[in-house]
Amino acid sequence: MPLPRRIVLVGPMGAGKSTIGRQLARELGYHFLDSDRMIEERCGADIPWIFDVEGEEGFRQRESAMLKELAEVGASVLATGGGAVMKAENHPFLKQDAVVVYLKASLDQQIERTRKDRNRPLLQNDDPEGVLRRLFELRDPIYTSLADVVMLTDRKSPRLVVRQILNRLNPRTPRQRRKVRKEGRHHD
Repeated sequence: MPLPRRIVLVGPMGAGKSTIGRQLARELGYHFLDSDRMIEERCGADIPWIFDVEGEEGFRQRESAMLKELAEVGASVLATGGGAVMKAENHPFLKQDAVVVYLKASLDQQIERTRKDRNRPLLQNDDPEGVLRRLFELRDPIYTSLADVVMLTDRKSPRLVVRQILNRLNPRTPRQRRKVRKEGRHHD
């Protein structure tokens, strides 16, 4: 099976989309794209500031425009923001010439990984755990419906998750690859 033109990572905050995406892109020789970082670069401001000034809806409009633009970039791994799936208009941009990988993390893992992160505006309140729980309940069915591959990330190193994604994209084992090469020689 040939590798997909694009790999799009979706999932909640703290699932490891940026870290895993960067390593996966390096492994494949693809471009790594992080929609949140690219929005920040384009605006010259961080996401909390955009949320403060434009509200979540303003940010989501910027996000949709960025996803549309990034859908045209070939040979890439795209790490999306956790809420990118919430607008149905984004779904075609996420799926376009892509394999969508849902990096699924438990609520405990999300809490652990986001506890000290001040760059997550939706969690800057008195009940970040409650917010994460509500977001998961709302978004998990959407992540699942969009996903071609679901990969659990709890208690796994990014390197292991990357290896597992690569195995799912190209499930041949080394033994199978040797067999294919050997069989190929017999047919020459």
